[in-house]
Amino acid sequence: MSDDRFDRGIQEFNGGRYFECHDLLEDLWHDTRGRDRLFLQGLIQVSVGFYHFLNCNYKGAASQFTRGLGKLDGYRPSYHGLELDRFTTEVVHWLAMAEEGLRGSVPAFDESGIPKLQPQVPHVSEQTGSVSR
Repeated sequence: MSDDRFDRGIQEFNGGRYFECHDLLEDLWHDTRGRDRLFLQGLIQVSVGFYHFLNCNYKGAASQFTRGLGKLDGYRPSYHGLELDRFTTEVVHWLAMAEEGLRGSVPAFDESGIPKLQPQVPHVSEQTGSVSR
């Protein structure tokens, strides 16, 4: 996506600044049409989910993770250069921890284990040596 707000939003997410990520991506979302709009909404919801989780709002986290994952599922394995298979799998793990919190058990977690939005790694074919994305 060729908008500086997208790149800055990803940097904010990866830096653990989930509210700031939400603000940047929501601003971009308002200006976006087409397929990218739902993708951005999914990223925003996952970001808000982590904001809620870290503030012990497990109900809000579970809700936002569920909604965001539902939207991002159609963009796997990657979209706009971001690897989404591993990312969404890891968010599912955090959703399970939020659900654990809803049952009254405070989940044990390491904040450094929150997934990062990583660039897609090109796949090199062993047979042909060609790179595919």
